[in-house]
Amino acid sequence: MEYLKQLMGIQVSYQDELPKAMPIYINERYRLREVLCDGHPVLFVYPKRELESVSAVKKHFVRMEEIVGHPAVLILDRLTYREKEYLLRDHVPFIVEGKQIYLPFMAVYIQERSDAESSKTKELLPSSQVLLLHFIYGNCKGLLTSDAAVELGFTATSMSRASRQLEELGLVHAEKRGVQKMISSPRKPTELFELAKPYLCNPVKRKIYVPKNEIKTPLLLSGDSALSEYSMLNSPEVKCMASDSVALWENFSSDKLQNAKEQYEIELWRYDPKRLSDGDCVDKLSLALSLNETGDERVEEAVEELLESVWEDIDGSRNRKL
Repeated sequence: MEYLKQLMGIQVSYQDELPKAMPIYINERYRLREVLCDGHPVLFVYPKRELESVSAVKKHFVRMEEIVGHPAVLILDRLTYREKEYLLRDHVPFIVEGKQIYLPFMAVYIQERSDAESSKTKELLPSSQVLLLHFIYGNCKGLLTSDAAVELGFTATSMSRASRQLEELGLVHAEKRGVQKMISSPRKPTELFELAKPYLCNPVKRKIYVPKNEIKTPLLLSGDSALSEYSMLNSPEVKCMASDSVALWENFSSDKLQNAKEQYEIELWRYDPKRLSDGDCVDKLSLALSLNETGDERVEEAVEELLESVWEDIDGSRNRKL
């Protein structure tokens, strides 16, 4: 690990002995190596495949550190901006050779750059995310921003700003059509969604619990409640719904569940969930983004199936039009 030595003067020596016996699920996912960092034992962890959700990685690290009795460090070749933010949030140590070092147990954090990160890299504006998802649902076909403004209930100025951000990030092309602006992309919906992942944000800002009798108007199902409608997952004990404002319930709400029989869970969204929904639940892509870091394997599997259904629906719609 020359990067540590060159940058920090930390001497790394690899040990001959193997790490202590690990559970099968750990060995299937990672290659492990015991090392000494300036004489301190550390477990280097090399993923054998694509990195799982950070919440799952966090659980794996807790178990590995319990077994070996010293810190573990994730060793990566590359790291997206969003993955980096989640790893930092959950205090998972990592090293990206030649780019970043985060060793909280040694009070070290050095960043040079992350993949897909530049001066323009940032989370999408709520309006930009809504426009992008709307564009993906439309099979990435040419879309006039004036039409998008009408369909999504935004002002022309908001759509202009949103399309400009998407263009600056290289997610869409924009061109003038007379006095109108049209966005387009040569990519397939699945490809564009993957490309946009470093910039897409969780639409849920916070969650509160509200007495059932205080919900006077219909709200869209969200969270596990919506996922159970879209999949075979069982409905949760507490119904979850989404709103872009919780001001009406601030005086009656609590941050923690107090009574499962008398309260609903309300998610405060960054954008009005009704803009992209055409039913009783929030739209599927936004739902998938809101459940990205649950750490529950059943939910993760259901979300994967949910995304597959989105791509099948989009592809089926295209075929029907041919």
